[in-house]
Amino acid sequence: MKKLNRAAAAALLVTVLSACSGGGQDRPGSADQLSADPLTAVRSAADITGRTGSVSAATELITESADKKAVFKGTGGYDYVKRIGRLEVDVPPGAATTGKITEVVLPGTVYLQNSGAKIPEGKWVKLDVRQLPDGNLVSSGATDPATAAGALRGAQSAELVGTEPADGGELKHYKGTLDLAKAADATGGRGADGLRMAAQTFTVKEVPYEVWLDAQGRLHKVVENFTFAGVAGSTAAKDQVKVVSTLSLAGFGKPVEAAEPAAADIYSMKASPSPK
Repeated sequence: MKKLNRAAAAALLVTVLSACSGGGQDRPGSADQLSADPLTAVRSAADITGRTGSVSAATELITESADKKAVFKGTGGYDYVKRIGRLEVDVPPGAATTGKITEVVLPGTVYLQNSGAKIPEGKWVKLDVRQLPDGNLVSSGATDPATAAGALRGAQSAELVGTEPADGGELKHYKGTLDLAKAADATGGRGADGLRMAAQTFTVKEVPYEVWLDAQGRLHKVVENFTFAGVAGSTAAKDQVKVVSTLSLAGFGKPVEAAEPAAADIYSMKASPSPK
């Protein structure tokens, strides 16, 4: 089964590549208020946002290589109490598959439906994110809300660059770089699996980010810039794929409809008969 699941993971990863070629423990004494220190504010955003209960989410993933560009857009939500989310992602023209990708994410696990991936209608493929080279940060066309926020726990620098009006208040805008391996250490548990895999795979280790936080320190928007090799093992600039992942959150506390698929709905790929 392990080999079969890896085959499924590889097939789904092609969706993104072909177009171009939560966790954490609350810190004692932390309060739902934006810290005056930029680095503390950014590192605390995931935990503070998690205490809101649930959120609506919009995602955008732009992948670009030397000669191709693709834009994936998704909508959905994440429940931080139940630690489960669901996203519906539109697959752009030119990708290996067509239609939509539906993704249900839990710590360390992702369930995927894709009408163009030869998976029977109504069935799901279950994957451990440790089977995905990028830890599911880009391979299904979206960075799941828990992982995108959790990456900020690894912020190594943070600079306040301005403020912007939003819904009668204002958002503080920060930028800096983050370390995915350190984010994984700070997150811990199964929620760290995707971050740890991506830290090993991505070729640029200091990940640039921008983030917008409200007066409570909640995350409203984060943009993270990833880079990986479109040609395995290559460090040449022409072979690098750049990914800009944007997550926008709203509707804090709004209930989220997301459920883990039933065991009967999980599709197991069958191995081809061995030649005699």
